[in-house]
Amino acid sequence: MEIISIKIEKPDSINFILGQTHFIKSVEDIHEALVTAVPGIRFGIAFCEASGKCLIRWSGTDAAMIELAKKNAEKIGAGHSFIIFLGEGFYPVNVLNSVKMVPEVCRIFCATANPVEVIIAQTEQGRAILGVVDGFSVRGIEKEDDINWRKDLLRKIGYKL
Repeated sequence: MEIISIKIEKPDSINFILGQTHFIKSVEDIHEALVTAVPGIRFGIAFCEASGKCLIRWSGTDAAMIELAKKNAEKIGAGHSFIIFLGEGFYPVNVLNSVKMVPEVCRIFCATANPVEVIIAQTEQGRAILGVVDGFSVRGIEKEDDINWRKDLLRKIGYKL
């Protein structure tokens, strides 16, 4: 077995969701969950099929996000994994529960705009996602001014009253 680190390639401001599912109809069901959760959402999804033809199945509403999803899914190549790229101005917080409620979805590895490395195990049979490195290592514990900044930010962007 070999352990591989794969960097997700994307623009800094773009959010994505990486997960695992178990059935070919996941692409259509996740697509429906996204457009139902946020009308007008722009996204691309790619799913690595783990049996049959073992193709990267894809869908979406934004050509650039679809291309990002296909490109990164091909690099990851782990069976039954999926990756969703959200267009500028769309965020996981608005769709994550809808995605998690899709019956085929088994797990979510991350939902972020941070730089991410996907840790892969490569065996003779195929690939598996072991986990992710989401962002950077902790640099300390927040102080009172950091708490105030955090609370102000959440109110400024409309997530808290």
